[in-house]
Amino acid sequence: MPLIHLTTFIAAPSDRVFDLSRHIGLHKESMSSYNEEAVAGTRFGLIEKEETVTWRARHLFKNRLLRVKITEMKKSEMFVDEQAEGDFKRMKHEHYFKPCENGTILIDMFRFESPYGIFGRAFNHLYLIKYITRLLEQRNKTIKEFAESDKWKKLLQQ
Repeated sequence: MPLIHLTTFIAAPSDRVFDLSRHIGLHKESMSSYNEEAVAGTRFGLIEKEETVTWRARHLFKNRLLRVKITEMKKSEMFVDEQAEGDFKRMKHEHYFKPCENGTILIDMFRFESPYGIFGRAFNHLYLIKYITRLLEQRNKTIKEFAESDKWKKLLQQ
């Protein structure tokens, strides 16, 4: 199963980065070029443990649905979302938030398995790993942009 491991430094407190990372509106903003919409489950605000959200977006020339469930959460430290329904055979995204002297280190561990056996594995290595990495980098860039400016105040009441 492929693993995408990203590390992003964000000059903001870990609790802010944690909440922005699970904010439905911020995720939607980060994926706006794919017309991503929350269409079922938790559709607004902060998603919590055991909750689900169904995303509809255009990826790889097709409108797709992905329902994920938050299966694990430790406030301001980590959370895990896993595919409950969608195009992957399996998908698990672990998000870790490590406070450091001048901000937070955001660590993404994204594991997935494509269907279609050997053809799916070939597609992973030829295209999908890079594609998903770009999506995660784009998402983290948006989180960083909001967390390091006053934009976060529009989403989080603190």
